[in-house]
Amino acid sequence: MPQLRLALNQIDSHVGNIDANADSIVHWTRHSAEQGAHLVAFPEMVLTGYPVEDLALRGSFVEASREALRELAERLAAEGLGELPVVVGYLDRTEQAVPRLGKPAGSPENAAAVLHGGRVVLRFAKHHLPNYGVFDEFRYFVPGNTQPVVRVRGIDVALAICEDLWQDGGRVPATRSAGAGLLISVNASPYERNKDDVRLELVRKRAQEAGCTLAYVAMMGGQDELVFDGDSIVVDASGEVVARAPQFSEGCVLVDLDLPAASPDAPEGIVDDGLRIDRVVLSEEPVEPYEPVVPGGYAERLDDDEEIYDALVVGLRAYVRKNGFQSVLIGLSGGIDSALVAAIACDAVGAQNVYGISMPSKYSSDHSRGDAAGLAERTGLNFRTVPIEPMFDAYMGSLGLTGLAEENLQSRLRGTMLMAVSNQEGHIVLAPGNKSELAVGYSTLYGDSVGAYGPIKDVYKSDVFRLARYRNRAAFERGEIPPIPENSIVKPPSAELRPGQVDTDSLPDYPVLDAILALYVDRDQGVDAIVAAGFDRELVARTLRMVDTAEYKRRQYPPGTKISAKGFGKDRRLPITNGWRERA
Repeated sequence: MPQLRLALNQIDSHVGNIDANADSIVHWTRHSAEQGAHLVAFPEMVLTGYPVEDLALRGSFVEASREALRELAERLAAEGLGELPVVVGYLDRTEQAVPRLGKPAGSPENAAAVLHGGRVVLRFAKHHLPNYGVFDEFRYFVPGNTQPVVRVRGIDVALAICEDLWQDGGRVPATRSAGAGLLISVNASPYERNKDDVRLELVRKRAQEAGCTLAYVAMMGGQDELVFDGDSIVVDASGEVVARAPQFSEGCVLVDLDLPAASPDAPEGIVDDGLRIDRVVLSEEPVEPYEPVVPGGYAERLDDDEEIYDALVVGLRAYVRKNGFQSVLIGLSGGIDSALVAAIACDAVGAQNVYGISMPSKYSSDHSRGDAAGLAERTGLNFRTVPIEPMFDAYMGSLGLTGLAEENLQSRLRGTMLMAVSNQEGHIVLAPGNKSELAVGYSTLYGDSVGAYGPIKDVYKSDVFRLARYRNRAAFERGEIPPIPENSIVKPPSAELRPGQVDTDSLPDYPVLDAILALYVDRDQGVDAIVAAGFDRELVARTLRMVDTAEYKRRQYPPGTKISAKGFGKDRRLPITNGWRERA
């Protein structure tokens, strides 16, 4: 059987920074060539970054993408890489109207192309367009209607884009009908917990359906709230794993494959789902037989806690760096949330670029002040203490606030101080709120909700504790000082806005609360279904009321790394003005 050395480059991409993305493609193509690759593939929309959202509707951006693709093909040839076929994702537009969708000519396409010999030799658009969760591709794109097949070294290689695998029909059965020996899918599939297992089973299933080896090349990095974990996969026609790349690591997966030779009577015309085979022949002659390199191998899998923690680090790092910031600022209370956020920040941007401020009030306990200082000492971040009591007394003298207004004033004073230091010194503020608090509105607008990014916005409180223990355990195993003081983990959570306050004064125990929230927020279960799962009806009704009435707060919270199937943001879109309530 003919041999083929395939290079899958799971790299980071910066939305809108087309020049930098093109430089990265050239760099990794050169690396692939130096490793003897015969065919190179990059992720979905790697040239423009993903997702581009409403940039897709801006004609100047679409044309910039198309022009950059042509220039990239010429540049690869000029740098001696023109004979190496390269599959690249980019933003294109249709040349024809699509009447059944009401789309005019020039409508955007989520597309990919094959570059060879200084030219764009094959273009195709995504066939299946996702329209769920964070995806709005029906808003932007028109679907492709071809089944692209490129012949490389005597092997027919079919091509697909991400959702083309996730939905039944379309390009997977069309690949079998076209008689291809390899199917390459280019992807920008966002991370969520446990998705790696789902993804592997999907790739195995689709390889069996296509009747050929399947190579799944994925994006790595972060874009606003989304994180991409890499995890590129190659499986053979029976679904057995040939190679699997690491998660959260940029790099090249190189694998040698034995693939069936292209048939001289390869099918043409219309195949499954009305797709028309678009076939391009680049090279008929197989490569000279060679000794295969060690296959890409099976990268060690991360356990659940390490996987989530790494996702949070990658998400924050991408947000800071891609937006041109150098440093971050955190209000350190001595509690578990700010401690975990600080640990993530130190791992993401370096402790030297993390600034923490302790802002004690007269209600702040000695142990909380000490825990904040201890965290700074353990991590090496920059630390200062600025009491808010003088400011608080001045406000109280003028306003005479009581009760909840008095409590929230303390939080808002801290938020004002953080934003003032941010303006003065140029750090971006990180909001420490977790998913449990955001769900039930247990946060103060313009107080602990201020910031440019919320690293643990999609992490339930129970998971906050677990991740803190994981991070300390990982440090201990490496012979390092655990970053989070033990007292921050074991003491009862408290906002410390009044004497003796603890979170359970206002909320159920977090394990119970989080279990209810997971059913209501993540799975859209109603009262009866949640009660049937074993929870007290009155508690469920009270919790759901808190969630429903806090929508206006969540809308004003900063973006944060998404790790679940349904984070607050694009995944879960509810009206603020909403008279519907679950009946208890």
